[in-house]
Amino acid sequence: MNDSETGPLPAGRSMKDRTTRLLGGALGSAILMVILVSAMWAVEVVDYIEDGRLDRYGIVAHETDGLPGILFAPFLHAGFPHLMANSVPLLILGFLAAIRGIGRFLGASLVIILISGLGVWFTSPPNTLTIGASGLVFGYFGYVVARGLFDRRAFDILLGVVVAVLYYSILWGALPSQPGISWQGHLFGLIGGVLGAWLLRRRRRVPSAV
Repeated sequence: MNDSETGPLPAGRSMKDRTTRLLGGALGSAILMVILVSAMWAVEVVDYIEDGRLDRYGIVAHETDGLPGILFAPFLHAGFPHLMANSVPLLILGFLAAIRGIGRFLGASLVIILISGLGVWFTSPPNTLTIGASGLVFGYFGYVVARGLFDRRAFDILLGVVVAVLYYSILWGALPSQPGISWQGHLFGLIGGVLGAWLLRRRRRVPSAV
């Protein structure tokens, strides 16, 4: 008969487990973002071949027929320069957003897409067509920064601070400024990212009384 003891994991082992999970999450998030951005480029190639016909499936403000565009708009762009401008920040911020797990990332992405898309649909001038992944870019920015505040993990707080310092200038894009740029998509994407971080925050266990 073997005796066994129970107790907390040694600190070294616990740290090793957390590091392994983090590295696994980093690899998974990198692969996911490459696939996502590659899909956007594939769609844009098809759109180019079709003379821009796919763009009509974007968000058309105040039109019920334009509501499905909320789901399609992030994958559509007004030409390759537009897509190129979104690709790098999307890869970086999306990678950082997904590093804590694909499930949470997909949940946050859905919240961002819905909030950004509905915000565009309700607040843009009537019959305005909006396309592009910039709402996701702003959403992931808001998600990564707010995740540190809500989860209160040292790594996520540090990550949020670094992202805020490096990308704070994009916040100007959430204000009415340049014609032809959907500040509504930027603003509501940012709101969606913060909301997603709150909805998907780490739940803390409350010790039960004995």
